[in-house]
Amino acid sequence: MKAMILAAGRGERMRPLTDHTPKPLLRAAGKPLIEYTLENLAAAGFTDIVINIAHLGALIKNHCGNGARWGLSIAYSDEGETALETAGGIAKALPLLGDTPFLAINADIVCDCSLRPLRDVKLDLAHLVMIDNPPHHPEGDFALTDSGLLAEQGETKLTFSGIGLYHPELFKGVPAAPLKLRPVLNRAIQQQRISGQKHSGIWLDIGTPDRLEHFSNMVGSERAPIKT
Repeated sequence: MKAMILAAGRGERMRPLTDHTPKPLLRAAGKPLIEYTLENLAAAGFTDIVINIAHLGALIKNHCGNGARWGLSIAYSDEGETALETAGGIAKALPLLGDTPFLAINADIVCDCSLRPLRDVKLDLAHLVMIDNPPHHPEGDFALTDSGLLAEQGETKLTFSGIGLYHPELFKGVPAAPLKLRPVLNRAIQQQRISGQKHSGIWLDIGTPDRLEHFSNMVGSERAPIKT
């Protein structure tokens, strides 16, 4: 199974740190964020990685190279200077991802969800890892039903973690143009074709300088979430 790291975002909430450094290359405890993700993917048995890039993307490409130092093979989907959002970015990368299910993970999250078991999940169009709603997203995204399917409404909503398995068919007809993932997911959820699971461990969205500092402190205290 291939994996895609979604690394094309501009990182507006991180400015001015991201004015000259792409967010995936910001350092926590001396190591670029994207390296934590690459190490976790390698440890979980993923070997073929696709990284989408846009803002200052050449810096990411120059830093990660072909992935050999992590035992990986890395290909790049270059979106130019303007990122295509998640759905558009995945649609553009499909020729690199192939015609079988793949894992996609946001480059700016830290999570101790074990990635290796996800390789064996049987999915229809998608399978999303959900978490309890963080303080900055109290309304949540989707409900997880007793049957393991996602629903747009429910008594208790959860937040999408940024870790998901996708079948390429989900993006059939989706243009390689700026488009968020939510409307694509909504259509499939209405057809009852997206499953999910809840993760109750560590999850961080490294979206602000304060959260970057918090993760750096976690690493420094040897509490970095590393699960394969």
